Amino acid sequence: MAKNYDNLAKTIIQDVGGKDNVNSVVHCATRLRFKLKDEKKANDDALKDTDGVVTVVKAGGQYQVVIGNEVADVYDAVLKEGGFPGGGQVTDDDGADDDSSFIDKAVALISGIFTDILAPLSAGGIIKGLVVMCASLGWLSKTSGAYQILYAIGDSIFFFLPVFLGFTAARRFHMNQFIGAAIGATLTYPSMVALASSKTILSTLFKGTAFASEVHTIFFGIPVITMNYSSTVLPVIFTVWFVSIIEHWAKKWIPTVVQMFLVPVVTMIIALPVAFIVIGPVMTWVGDAIGAVMQGIYNFSPIVAGILMGALWQVLVIFGVHWGIVAVTTADLAALGYDPILALSCMVCYAQVGIVLAMIKQTKDKKLKETATGAFFSGLFGVTEPAIYGVTLPRRIPFILSCIGGAISGAVIGAFHSVLYMLPSMGIFAIPAYVNPKGGSMTPVIGVVIAGVVAFVSGFILQLLFGKKSVDADYNKKQAQKVAEAANEATEVANNPIVAASEDEKLNPSTKLVSPLNGDVKPLSEIKDEVFSSGAMGQGVAIEPSEGVLHAPADGKTALVFPTGHAVGINTTDGAEVLMHIGMDTVNLQGKGFKTLVQKGQEVKAGDPLVEFNIKEIKAAGYEVATPVVVTNSKKYESINQVANGTVEVGQEILSLQGEDEKVKVSGQVQTN
Repeated sequence: MAKNYDNLAKTIIQDVGGKDNVNSVVHCATRLRFKLKDEKKANDDALKDTDGVVTVVKAGGQYQVVIGNEVADVYDAVLKEGGFPGGGQVTDDDGADDDSSFIDKAVALISGIFTDILAPLSAGGIIKGLVVMCASLGWLSKTSGAYQILYAIGDSIFFFLPVFLGFTAARRFHMNQFIGAAIGATLTYPSMVALASSKTILSTLFKGTAFASEVHTIFFGIPVITMNYSSTVLPVIFTVWFVSIIEHWAKKWIPTVVQMFLVPVVTMIIALPVAFIVIGPVMTWVGDAIGAVMQGIYNFSPIVAGILMGALWQVLVIFGVHWGIVAVTTADLAALGYDPILALSCMVCYAQVGIVLAMIKQTKDKKLKETATGAFFSGLFGVTEPAIYGVTLPRRIPFILSCIGGAISGAVIGAFHSVLYMLPSMGIFAIPAYVNPKGGSMTPVIGVVIAGVVAFVSGFILQLLFGKKSVDADYNKKQAQKVAEAANEATEVANNPIVAASEDEKLNPSTKLVSPLNGDVKPLSEIKDEVFSSGAMGQGVAIEPSEGVLHAPADGKTALVFPTGHAVGINTTDGAEVLMHIGMDTVNLQGKGFKTLVQKGQEVKAGDPLVEFNIKEIKAAGYEVATPVVVTNSKKYESINQVANGTVEVGQEILSLQGEDEKVKVSGQVQTN
């Protein structure tokens, strides 16, 4: 009969400060890893005295409750008891500390909201860029079905960006994620988008001022200033934030039995009209004001305007107020036949691309290198959202440097008096928009090309000279977290009564373990992980496998089968507790390359296959496959001796465990040397 952990889960949640004090909770092989809003609210002593809890460790920003082999079951009970959604990830982990500045928190929030959609953003950017390139070169007709379908594939995530952001923002603001998606869908609803360009004008608000706005529809007598919210960022984020407040309020008075459908009704019917009536127009006015200011500065000095526009363009895009500039451009094209303002920004993307390329060269972090590579190719085609939100903005300094590179590119365009004669495309494909259809000098067009090259080179050099510390700091932070986790593992072992048995306890009977792998045996000290090499987890050996199948080292029962397949623990019939950990940090592969063949609690015989793993795939991902085989209750033996060297085969004796008697018991088929 399965053990019930509900009471233990209740106690744990209560003693970490209650579920409202929990930002997130995940688990590893032996610990619940909490991120708490306030660690001072946790009762360390009470938790340490709780049956089922080994100890408490605090390090690396985590509040770790050490459970032992039953951690997965306790974790499930904690999720159930706490009602934590999303696998325990109940809030954002944006990396901004509680005492960080408002700007740090804002940047962390926006970056965190974009984190989960970086992959489709990168893919969409690359596809969209390639399609535009093919059309520009005449390889695809814009009226062809192939162009329209491929362009839709690439552009869809950008057009419906508010839908995706509504979903991810909802998680950050602790509300129903599908309501967040519905908010984004409402903002991009086709009829609402069409209203923004409607020729039906009911009235004009603030006529005669810089904030003059056409009204195309009304909401119960209230004038609504409509705009196209596709591809925007802040309107949906602010709306979701507002909805989260309304949702929290509604839950206080709506009866629980009808909350499931009444809370969404109340929140959406209140918040979305506010979004259309207030939030959207405010963003429009801010953008219009910026456009008017930039026009005045350009009239004073094109170079100064270029510096400001180039430096600020990415910031305007982030906050979704760049549409004001686009509106000014549209008006200029209609009235003058050209526009000088938006023209200053079209090569800014290449400063971002140069920064990202330099970061690829500098970083040792495989994940960052992978993300940056996708962002680089996307940015080449003028789509820089993956670079901004996934690479430079979270690290601040590279983003600031990209703004400096953008300022340089804007100054060059201003110096050449390059102007747009049509609404531009993206990146290099924006260059044709600078060609005067009436003919004339090509110098302004050449100036744009020069600006793009200068932006790229300046971004690359600036990052090499001034940005490396930010990349190193990011990498070192992750390395420090690994070291902290290693230290925590050692602390956990030292405090774990299963591993660190008291000296006066009766020893286990002597026994032997056989090799679970075909490969080469080497001392445990050669493992590049302090937890194992120091012997903190127990004594044993390491095996460099030549074949990707892990077998049982003795008769017994599986005590731990990690979901990702990288670690298996066995309690042998003779009392030895054996942990086998395939590779180092392979938990990060999330099961990729592993196939578990057994379940927790399953009876096994020596030599039975436990896990299949792909050695080439694991190594290609940058991980080692050297496998520690350790006896985690080593103190239950007088001595543990390695009895094999060099190449070993499955079933060959590798460890002799000397216990209370001199007679050695043999588990399974053992080949003595």
